[in-house]
Parts: sequence; C-alpha cells; structure tokens
Amino acid sequence: MATFTRVFTLEVDGRPILTFEAGRVQEAQQLCKEPWLREDLSALSSNGIPLLSANAKLTVRSANMEEATIFGQAASVANHADDMMLAYLVELDSPL
Repeated sequence: MATFTRVFTLEVDGRPILTFEAGRVQEAQQLCKEPWLREDLSALSSNGIPLLSANAKLTVRSANMEEATIFGQAASVANHADDMMLAYLVELDSPL
C-alpha cells in the first residue's frame, strides 16, 4: 500500500521557518505540540534573532510552490534516514 505525503510549512508567529512532509493535516499540526521541536527552535537563530521565543505561536499550513521546491531540493541530497526531515526556509546562524 502506497503512503502519500504532502509538504507543509511551519510558521513561527506568521514567519515561515521550515518545511516537512506529513500524511495528513492533523499529523502536521501535531508537530507544533512536540517538545523536541520547541527545544530545537529555541536553540537556533537566524541573523542573530532566535527562531522561537517562549510565547511564540507555532502554526502549520500547506507549503506553497516555492517552499515545496526547497523541500524537494533538500530531500534529494539528504541522507534518507527514518528521521523526519526538516528543510529550513531561513538561513541559520552557525553555532558558536
């Protein structure tokens, strides 16, 4: 049986941050509730600005064509592990 997925975009306070695949909208929305994601986003920044503040609102929507293309390009060069692949739409700062 084939599994069909769609590409979704995670927004932080209305700002597109990353794309990922999920089978259903409910599955995609569940990502917003994952403690590991909030922890990871809290530790990352772009242009010196943290990706996630303590009271930021996370939302998910279907990716637009440009975002889905970015995800597809990232997926084509990624090591295909069983982990969920996240393709960032923002430039991430290098860790110190």
